[in-house]
Amino acid sequence: MAKTVTPNAISTLQANPCPDSSSDLPDIVLQVLDLKHSGNRYMFSASDGKMKLKAIFPSNQSSEVLSGKIQNLGLIRILEYTLNDIPNKSEKYLFVIKCEAVSPALESEIKSEQPGITLKPKEGSGIDLKPKQSVVSKSAAQIVHEQHGNSAPAARMAMTRRVRPLVSLNPYMGSWTIKVSVTSKGALRTYRNARGEGCVFNVELTDEDGTQIQATMFNDAARKFYEKFVMGKVYYVSKGSLKVANKQFKTVQNDYEMTLNENSEVEEVASEASFVPETKFNFVPIDQLGPHVNKSDLVDVVGIVKNVSSTMSIRRKSNNETVPKRDITIADESKKTVVVSLWGDLATNIGQELLDIADKSPVVAIKSVKVGDFQGVSLSAISKSLVLIDPEVPEAQKLRCWYDSEGKDTAMAALSAGSINSNAGRSVYSDRVLLSHITSNPSLGAEKPAFFSIRVCINSIKPDQAMWYRACKTCNKKVTESIDAGYWCESCQKNDQECNLRYIMIARVTDKSGETYISAFNEEAERLIGCSADELGNLRSQEGEENPYQTKLKRAAWKSHLLRVSVSQNEYNNEKRQRITVRAVVPVDDFAAESKILLEDISKMVAAH
Repeated sequence: MAKTVTPNAISTLQANPCPDSSSDLPDIVLQVLDLKHSGNRYMFSASDGKMKLKAIFPSNQSSEVLSGKIQNLGLIRILEYTLNDIPNKSEKYLFVIKCEAVSPALESEIKSEQPGITLKPKEGSGIDLKPKQSVVSKSAAQIVHEQHGNSAPAARMAMTRRVRPLVSLNPYMGSWTIKVSVTSKGALRTYRNARGEGCVFNVELTDEDGTQIQATMFNDAARKFYEKFVMGKVYYVSKGSLKVANKQFKTVQNDYEMTLNENSEVEEVASEASFVPETKFNFVPIDQLGPHVNKSDLVDVVGIVKNVSSTMSIRRKSNNETVPKRDITIADESKKTVVVSLWGDLATNIGQELLDIADKSPVVAIKSVKVGDFQGVSLSAISKSLVLIDPEVPEAQKLRCWYDSEGKDTAMAALSAGSINSNAGRSVYSDRVLLSHITSNPSLGAEKPAFFSIRVCINSIKPDQAMWYRACKTCNKKVTESIDAGYWCESCQKNDQECNLRYIMIARVTDKSGETYISAFNEEAERLIGCSADELGNLRSQEGEENPYQTKLKRAAWKSHLLRVSVSQNEYNNEKRQRITVRAVVPVDDFAAESKILLEDISKMVAAH
């Protein structure tokens, strides 16, 4: 028996992009073209011989494709569907929620230029052609009665409502039901605004196709669903609303975000195990973290654990609560190390596990961490961060091979803003300001650090200041002299016979608008003075009429430097003070660029007069 496509089927679908029930559908038969696998779903072009439409089989249809029932060039009857936008795509996609195979692969593509001609299936395809199954619309009460009232609420929800893939949702749809797993759950937080106090929490939901969306609940809804949502469990969710995601705060790759209120429905699918997709990483090498400092985006990192500190108790300024913290130092093939701060349960659980096996130098993959500028560059875990020990991912296996073969004998350097800012030379010409712009505005950096570029000369460096501190050779934290011998590191909980000196100095700088004091840490101070802290310490210990230590500091003065600095507010003796910290030092060697800036300044002065 020969079959063909339904005439003008694509136009019919476009005229009714989101039908209310399957009983409203006419007989729609389409041909499957260009069928291909994409992730955990199948993409294809749906054709009625005249028009084509990009289409997707969700993961629940994959078995039909793999078994051969649905084939390329074959025919399918659409039973349930939705026509919707897909993120980052300009055209609408047909999401085939439910269908049935009508015919296996035909000899060729059906074209409308051949009216009245139908094609026969290829021989040996082995699939019987089916007439359209009769679809009877039943009420929820009828279905429950037929099931003798023994179904769980979640099962009844599944029977009475169509489950839609997350990618098919948009703010303009009516009622919908999704089937999702909880892959991240935030803490229940309190807030205060002009309307009073409230509470809020959010979860990240993932469906069987691996699509994610963030759902937020406020006040009554937050209190209602906070205990309901459990990490790793599967739920039917309905009666929520969607809106365009705020790019500044979104944590998943989805153009929309979901809000659930106290009338939303959340039912656990107790009979099903979680279908959390395999964790996908987008690793950033340690020496390329610079562009992400103090940005809203989160990064993934992988590294060899070089050091694990003991647990510390940190008191939060916001609510005066005490939270456990643990620092781990990781390194990678860039031969750079960076400190990652773990908080809360990550510090006490995963952190303790890492401490127990630290001597084996495990590999860790960390997903979703913030990049900050504490002591140069640092990483901090958040509530949604995920830490995997010795994960089976290619990057981790490659890193293990490198470390075992050569990395463990390679000298590592701590990451600093100066060592990773590959665009420093370019940035110091883009947002140049005078010192007066910073010093005349005491509110700069009050909310968050402000970044500028300046060209200055070092006026003086006081020789009697505490130029450095004794640092652990492993983690660069401060050490104290041990009673017996050597130096004790509280962070590493070990004694070492030797230590390093690391700069932490203050210098006075000047330009044509004025002068001020700046702070410089180790790598940046080395560039300003011209030698390491250990070398300068040896000069300080030398005796003689000519003091080589003071001579070295004097030679560092009155040289021009291009500096990338951050401006923040520090509190000292209950008084807020402006602190300017050097983040990168660039030599003045691009005189063409400098001349261009001077010419621009001259033009501005001429225009002003």
